[in-house]
Amino acid sequence: MHSVSVQSLTLKFGAAEVLKNLNLDVAEGEFIVLLGPSGCGKSTLLNCIAGLLELSEGQIHIKGKNVTWAEPSERGIGMVFQSYALYPQMTVRGNLSFGLKIAGMAKDEIEKRVQRASEILQIGPLLDRKPGALSGGQRQRVAIGRALVRDVDVFLFDEPLSNLDAKLRSELRVELKRLHNRLKNTMVYVTHDQIEALTLADRIAVMRGGIIQQLAAPQEIYNRPSNLFVAGFIGSPSMNFMHGKTVDGGTAFETAGTTLSLSGYEGGAVGARDKAILGLRPEHLEMVDAPIPGKTIPAMVEIDEPMGADSLVWLKVGDVPVSVRVPVENRPEHGKSVHLKVDISKASVFDAVSEQRI
Repeated sequence: MHSVSVQSLTLKFGAAEVLKNLNLDVAEGEFIVLLGPSGCGKSTLLNCIAGLLELSEGQIHIKGKNVTWAEPSERGIGMVFQSYALYPQMTVRGNLSFGLKIAGMAKDEIEKRVQRASEILQIGPLLDRKPGALSGGQRQRVAIGRALVRDVDVFLFDEPLSNLDAKLRSELRVELKRLHNRLKNTMVYVTHDQIEALTLADRIAVMRGGIIQQLAAPQEIYNRPSNLFVAGFIGSPSMNFMHGKTVDGGTAFETAGTTLSLSGYEGGAVGARDKAILGLRPEHLEMVDAPIPGKTIPAMVEIDEPMGADSLVWLKVGDVPVSVRVPVENRPEHGKSVHLKVDISKASVFDAVSEQRI
C-alpha cells in the first residue's frame, strides 16, 4: 500500500490544463520532492493532495483510503506553507496547541504533544514568546511544529524555506533531514531550489508544464537525466551542451570541427543522427595541454570564478561557452589555449529533435 497515490490527475482552470493526467505513488516513509520552475504545477499538485483544490479528473488515495472528495481535515495530513501564518497575539505554545484545542483534544494530551514537538524542533525555550519576538528560522520551526503536533501520517511542505536567508536555509535543511530520519513519516516537499531537492529527497519528481518529466533518486536524475530540460534544470552551473551529430555509424560525436569517440558511453549505441546534443557536467571535463585523438576538444580560457574549495573556469569551444570545475590551485591564465578531456562514460547524448536522452 502506498502512503500517497495520485491517479490520472487532471486539473483545469477554465480552458487551461494545469496538471495533465498525472500519476504519482509515494511509498510509506518516503521523502518526495516536487521540483520545477515557477508555473510548472508543483504547488498546485500539493494543494490537490491537501484537498485545497477540486480535481477535474482522477483520484487521490492516502494510506489506502480514497480522499478525492474528503475535506482537508479528514485526510490525515499536516501542511507547512511558505508563509509562517502564525497567530501574532498567541505565544508559541498557543500557536502549537490551538488546532488541537479546536478539535476538542484532552488538555494533558495537548501538553504532551506540544512538549514532544518542542523537543524535536528544539524550540522549548521559545514556548512563552510571541511570533514577533522570534527570528525567521524560529518562526518556521514553529510552523513545522504546528503540523507536527497533529501526529499525522503525511506531511506536505510548500516551499517552507524560501523566505529565509541562505545560512538559515542551509541549517533548516539539515533539521528537516534529521526530522525525517527520526519520525519516518511520509513527506512531500515542494521547491524550486535544486540544492534542497538533491540534499533532502529520497526521490525527486522534476515537473514542467503540469507533467512529471522524470521521477527518480537524486543521483539518477543528476547523472542520467531523461531529457534536455531535466539536464539543464539540475546542476549549478547547468550541464554544458554541445550541438553536433553522430558519425561513423553512431560510434562518434562530431562538434566544433572535432570528433569524439563514444566508446564507453553508458547509454550504449546511439545510432546515426544528423542532429544530436552532447551534455557534459563541469566536473566531467578536464583541462589538458596536449590533444588526445578522440578524447579532447580545443578550447580557449575566458574567465574563472574562484569558489573557495575549487574554481569554475569558463572557456569557449568555438562560439559555445563551456564551464569546467578545477582545483583552485590549477586556475589557468586568461586567453590560454587548452584542450578539454571528456569523460564520455559520464556524458549524456540527447536527440536534438525529441530532446530525449539516448
